[in-house]
Amino acid sequence: MEKFHNELENLKKDVIDMGFYALNMLNNSIDALKNLDMSLSEEIYSRKEKLMEYDDCIEKKGLQLITLYQPMASDLRTIACILKMITYLTRIGRYGKDITNIITKELKGKIHIKKIVSIPQMMSIVEKMIIDALNAFEKSDISSIKDFEERDDEVDELRLSIFRECLTYMMESPVNISICIAYIMIARYLERCGDHTCKMAEKIHYMITGERIEIK
Repeated sequence: MEKFHNELENLKKDVIDMGFYALNMLNNSIDALKNLDMSLSEEIYSRKEKLMEYDDCIEKKGLQLITLYQPMASDLRTIACILKMITYLTRIGRYGKDITNIITKELKGKIHIKKIVSIPQMMSIVEKMIIDALNAFEKSDISSIKDFEERDDEVDELRLSIFRECLTYMMESPVNISICIAYIMIARYLERCGDHTCKMAEKIHYMITGERIEIK
């Protein structure tokens, strides 16, 4: 079984690599938003192919491990967690791509309003959640994900705050409508990234403890 555990550890490292790749796409998309950087947006958009390669390769290796070694108990939970996590990480990375799509199609030539409202603050919380989830997975330690429900509530509150603030700007001037709609959409994408990270935390918790939880 030593070979199996070595292969499983290598697969976990692949998941960590994929996680930071997806996070980098999301982070860079917000950087591109801050500066309305069209070239960076296009470069991030092109990264989706490698993201899918990570997804396909890790899934294939995970299924091979199940077929070859028929793992039980915590080892099986680890592979099951991996197969779920890559789906959530793919979605997080793709939200980065979707944000750049908004930048290039809706914000080109526009001027930001009020330092893009609270989107950077929202991104900061989501980024820390993703990093903490990946650390919990890597170290098999749930301590960094115990407060995810409170952090997810904070992300939800920020999205609503951004929505209300944008409505005010849109009522002030029709010129603000298109850019505010873009902000609202991007805030929604970040909220969904937070939700996907909570789902990862649920699976990681089960992987480590064998107990199922729901982060509401």
